[in-house]
Amino acid sequence: MEKIIIDCDPGIDDSLAIMLALSSPEVEVIGITIVAGNSPSELGFMNAKRVLKFLGRLDIPVYVGADRPRVRNYVNALDTHGEDGLGESFLPEVPDQAIPKESAVEFMKKSLRGGDVSVIALGPLTNLAELIDSDIDSFLSIKRLVSMGGNFRSHGNCSPVAEYNYWEDPDSAKVVFDAMYEAGREIEMVGLDVTRKIVLTPENLDDMKRENPVVGDFVERITKFYFKFHWEWEHIRGCVINDPLAVAQFIKPTILSGIEAFTEVDTLGISMGQTVVDSMGFYRKHSNALVYTTVDEKAFWDLFLPRILGIKGERNE
Repeated sequence: MEKIIIDCDPGIDDSLAIMLALSSPEVEVIGITIVAGNSPSELGFMNAKRVLKFLGRLDIPVYVGADRPRVRNYVNALDTHGEDGLGESFLPEVPDQAIPKESAVEFMKKSLRGGDVSVIALGPLTNLAELIDSDIDSFLSIKRLVSMGGNFRSHGNCSPVAEYNYWEDPDSAKVVFDAMYEAGREIEMVGLDVTRKIVLTPENLDDMKRENPVVGDFVERITKFYFKFHWEWEHIRGCVINDPLAVAQFIKPTILSGIEAFTEVDTLGISMGQTVVDSMGFYRKHSNALVYTTVDEKAFWDLFLPRILGIKGERNE
């Protein structure tokens, strides 16, 4: 069983990713760390607690990290995720759940030093950049770093070229990618090239409600707003659920494939947040990223649906 920290900004699809992780026997979630992104950090903390309460897993500790990007002004994504960050489901707050005094970075420092803990980063990389600033050895002890962010050949979702997580805090993303390069390590980049293929459809939702009405109704409640947003802005009949794909790939590495390449994050101008992937080796630099470009969609759904619905055995049909 692999120990993981989920660094996230809940967020609708973050919540689905947490549900997948906590229903997967291959991983042990030792903690959830919150960063400002889709939701402000305190709201993200409350949303994580709401999801954990639904799952009956309030034993999982949640820590709050950065409340703003490294350099630029904070721009939330509540227009996408709803006023409450959970699709305007307005789930009740979890009582007696105060924000811990220990910060997300402090928790990461003590948890990562042994070298047996991986990080799945589902939001901006601000917490990880702060960890690099304060304890580079702990950062370099991360066993495996999977990041939902960036894009290679696809278009952006908040600018013509940039994906939201890296656009939100491009300076922190650059710090992380640069640190991986200097250490001769690779970050696994689960970007829009592959996540755009993972669309939760009305038919999926109907199937979920039939198989497990409790879970299906919960998913419908938090994704209803997301469905409307995607139809209005992208004319998609359904909603793209980016973050669960990063968790699925950690669990089953054959779901995604891609290329190894030196990758840099632009921090200025109209291309702010763009991941520049040197797939042709122009810079003559060694790889710092495994950039995923193709996805086995069936393998994802065959993993995701049975697990969050509590169905024994994965689908083989």
